[in-house]
Amino acid sequence: MSRDYQFETKVLQNKSKDEKGAVSPPIYQTNAFAYETAEELEKVFKGQAQGYNYTRVGNPTNNQFEEKMKELENGIGALGTASGMAAIATAVLGLVEAGDEIIAGNSLFGGTYNFFKKDLKQWGIKCNFVETTELEEYRAAITSGTKLIFLETVGNPKLDIPEIRELAELAHQHNLPLILDNTLMTPYLFQAKDYGVDIVVHSTSKFINGSSNSIGGVIVDTGNFNWAETDNPLLTEYLKYGPFAYLAKLRQDIFRNLGPVASPFNSFLNNLGVETLPLRMEKHCSNALKLAEFLQSAPGVKKVNYPGLKTSPYHELAAEQFDNHFGGLLTFEVGNKSEAFKLINKLELARNLSNLGDLRTLVVHPESTIYHSLSQTEQQQLGVNPALIRVSVGIESPDDIILDFKEALAAL
Repeated sequence: MSRDYQFETKVLQNKSKDEKGAVSPPIYQTNAFAYETAEELEKVFKGQAQGYNYTRVGNPTNNQFEEKMKELENGIGALGTASGMAAIATAVLGLVEAGDEIIAGNSLFGGTYNFFKKDLKQWGIKCNFVETTELEEYRAAITSGTKLIFLETVGNPKLDIPEIRELAELAHQHNLPLILDNTLMTPYLFQAKDYGVDIVVHSTSKFINGSSNSIGGVIVDTGNFNWAETDNPLLTEYLKYGPFAYLAKLRQDIFRNLGPVASPFNSFLNNLGVETLPLRMEKHCSNALKLAEFLQSAPGVKKVNYPGLKTSPYHELAAEQFDNHFGGLLTFEVGNKSEAFKLINKLELARNLSNLGDLRTLVVHPESTIYHSLSQTEQQQLGVNPALIRVSVGIESPDDIILDFKEALAAL
């Protein structure tokens, strides 16, 4: 793009113009790409000529979405993946091997927590969990074997918020990359690069897509980390690619060998969905605040957790980091698990399912679903208890959303 457009404009622009003039990027729903001569294909495989050879490694539709996310995060490059968990796994596995360690905040999404605790352990990689918001715990956890620090912009469902700039400075003091899961806030609400983050991951299945019609993920290298100065041996053979060393490692190694690539059709749907991201996020945020304020004084509600409320211990930090936007996710507690189930069953507008970031209002009981396999101690550490209900607030009329919860609460 020739101009430095504002976010609302940038999200509608496609850096690569379609040769046929299509406004929406076409779907290249193909496994592989043919060349006229063996010499041409050889050059593509060896990186001596630009081109696509196999969708597991690269695809024009996927590339369109990757370029869009790179622009929105102000990064230097991006890789689309098959899911949010595929993005997290790929981003981490590109930097660690058996015997290495990572550090992660302890208020993670359940899938991420299980991956770090169980799967990485099976591969000889240790995850040291620390209190997400305590800088000194991160500092104390760093060892000679530490290869990265991982955290979420906002904990899900704990909704705790770390001081990201401070953590980025700490990571860089020890020549470590900081990986941030920015799914809940999106690049519209939080520009991770400006706060020193090196690698951003998203589950694009959520707010980026917006309509719950495609599973996907993305990894963005912001360009903040100087890979030329890394002492990580896994990147040695890729340092010839300069600032793109990390992305080259992921695409030529993890993508080629493990195959976590996005479906071109899902990338097409994500390309369409992300175009309305600014409009949707404004509505998600305003509706969530209105619902949280209602729930604060609603009979039957014991506790409400939303960073937009002044009662939240993270309110001031959230206002500063997210420019007075507080996201579309909130939680609240009723008397017990039985009441939580009864309330969910009484809701008519809100849908009971385990996704978030949809246009529609969604609810879930985390303790009996996403976190059911964890111990009570682990659940409490992650901000989960039997009375907790998580709400992903949609973009419907706020009056209709509030009425739905008001009537369901009245039935308790």
